[in-house]
Amino acid sequence: MTILKTYARLWADDLDQALTLLEELTGEQPHLRTAFEKIALAAVGNFLVIAGPAEERARYAHASATIVVDDLGTLQATLKSADATITTPETAGPTGRFLYARHAGGAEIEYVEWTPELVRRIIRP
Repeated sequence: MTILKTYARLWADDLDQALTLLEELTGEQPHLRTAFEKIALAAVGNFLVIAGPAEERARYAHASATIVVDDLGTLQATLKSADATITTPETAGPTGRFLYARHAGGAEIEYVEWTPELVRRIIRP
């Protein structure tokens, strides 16, 4: 199992307004933009902006980062052997499959296995 990308999560009321400064800081345009349930997501550089009403964002605020991996199945075995707890089981999403896990030390992370198309477009262009 390999980590392909790590995102710092940023929370915003308005996605477009948040992206303006991040585009200037990173010198990049968003490489990913999608919606999930009632929130909007955009990735630029190593930031994942999660925008929408505060009560909707709060549903995802327990995770401190989003980590893209190449194999969610192998990751789950690694997490189990490290005494991590899966807090949200593997679920399909707009970018592939994801799960949330709380590490033995207390950190909670969202792990995502992107679709092959996203990996080709963003990680291995």
